Amino acid sequence: MKKKTIVPLIVFLVGICLLSVFTYNTNVQIQKDRRTIAKLNVVTYGQRIENDIENGIEITDTLKQLLINGNGQIIDFSKIAENLMSYSIQSVQLAPNGVVTEIYPEEGNEAGKIDLLNDSKRGEISNYAKDHNTIITQGPVELKQGGSGLVVRNPIYLEDENGQEYFWGFTIAVLRVPEVFEDSTNALSKFKYNYRLLREASVLDKKHVVVDANCDKMIRPVTYNLTVGKEKWKLEIMPRAGWSNSKTLYLIFFGGLSLVLLLTGLTIVLFLLDERRVELKELAHKDGLTKLYNRYGFDEMAEKMISKNPKEHCVAVLLDVDDFKLINDMYGHAYGDKALISLAENMRKFFPSSALLGRNGGDEFCILLPNCTMEEIKEALIEFTKTPKTFSYKGQTYSFCISLGYAEYPNNAIERSQLMRCADTALYEVKLHGKNGCKAYQEGFQSGVRKQLGFVLNDISENLPGAFIIYRADKEDDEIFYANKEFLDMAGYENLDAFFNGTKKSFRNLIREDQQKAVEASIWNQIESGSKNDYIHYQLRRQDGTYIPVLDQGRIVDSERFGRVFYVLFMDWQAMQSHYSEKFNAKDVR
Repeated sequence: MKKKTIVPLIVFLVGICLLSVFTYNTNVQIQKDRRTIAKLNVVTYGQRIENDIENGIEITDTLKQLLINGNGQIIDFSKIAENLMSYSIQSVQLAPNGVVTEIYPEEGNEAGKIDLLNDSKRGEISNYAKDHNTIITQGPVELKQGGSGLVVRNPIYLEDENGQEYFWGFTIAVLRVPEVFEDSTNALSKFKYNYRLLREASVLDKKHVVVDANCDKMIRPVTYNLTVGKEKWKLEIMPRAGWSNSKTLYLIFFGGLSLVLLLTGLTIVLFLLDERRVELKELAHKDGLTKLYNRYGFDEMAEKMISKNPKEHCVAVLLDVDDFKLINDMYGHAYGDKALISLAENMRKFFPSSALLGRNGGDEFCILLPNCTMEEIKEALIEFTKTPKTFSYKGQTYSFCISLGYAEYPNNAIERSQLMRCADTALYEVKLHGKNGCKAYQEGFQSGVRKQLGFVLNDISENLPGAFIIYRADKEDDEIFYANKEFLDMAGYENLDAFFNGTKKSFRNLIREDQQKAVEASIWNQIESGSKNDYIHYQLRRQDGTYIPVLDQGRIVDSERFGRVFYVLFMDWQAMQSHYSEKFNAKDVR
């Protein structure tokens, strides 16, 4: 590639790469810095929240100590509770024998006087606290006065006159949420953090529930684990704007991109670059239709695979679709493409991921199978060849066949190009011996087979001195498959599509109306009698509505795919008389 073509591309790619690396590293560093700061903040405020909750729990410890000193009695509970109250405390309670009897303030909290040990919502967790002599929390719960609260229950055990411990009841504090820790959460919000404070539902339920949050979703948050009593809590935070600084990254990227484009543009000007020429010369490795490697991509990758492991055996495969031109002519190129796409998908599913798959062009495909010999892969290739392959056309599924040839490195060839030629030679040996087969390369195969076969397939229909059509024979619904150019000229049609439209793809529409029954009777007499060849003389309808006398030589063939198929050669009766007048009688021409 010329310097004036490659240099601007290199400048752009290098610039984009450097810009991408710089932007990526900047983003990584921004995220790293933000996570570092977030970790410091989550620890700081997590500890503060932990202390705030512990301070609320300490109220129950204070009441507990007073009960112990008073042998189960608190004189002037209301006054003591009043001194314990704060902005974040909803109420203070005593529950001797598990039954709440004292609440401060009592007004508005009368509904709290319940039997905790036998309550349907509080009984299980309260009995657990009693039996295990452990502080438990419950909530958040909705408060009748509004807002949410966190209930702390501290079991109290006293000693009787015999020194035996007995369960006295609970000291209880109801903490307002989020007031109990709002200094910390307000600070997090002020510093533009999203947060979620979660706790285990209870010591009996390890599922975490949200105590307080200012967002619904967290993305890769940093976490601080708290322990309140025997319960596990955690605080999650993340920057409200996310871990990346989008504005900064946009400025860096688009600023850098502008610079890269400017440098690229200057390079193009300096070297008089033709952008279209660059695009055309840029190496592309993928086939646009099948998404397999194209010929260049396959050759390059195959060369690398062989050169990387020169001592390992591998098998090269070439295959193509049998009668692909007929598929295109019968169904159109769009459906021919569908057949190729279907075949490519079959290849992906059948062969291992290590196989190199490509399309040389047209209906020819190539495969390189590493780390195997022809003998090891033989059965698999036969199976793939025989496996039915289909495509869809107007809601119906049609099958097609392939031919396949293969050769082995280094036994058959030590160079990639020669190896592929050996596989190509094997493929066209299959073609010459009936198609729809699989053959390994052997010494003695002629390299000129492809050229000979290519001439036969590509030129015979256009250059054979004779008009012919191919159609499926059916008494009710016959169907024309193909007509060569000489027949189209004879019948006055511009192309195959016009011919199909004009005849509705029916052979009987080519016959003059008064002769149709006799001609069809002759055809079916041939079929039913088992005769392979027949000759019929009738008037052929042309596109313009005129008729010409023709001699029809038909051969019937049983096709596995299409049923009874007629191959029909047409001879112009008048032309034959003109050139061979001594052998024809004018009265025979009608």
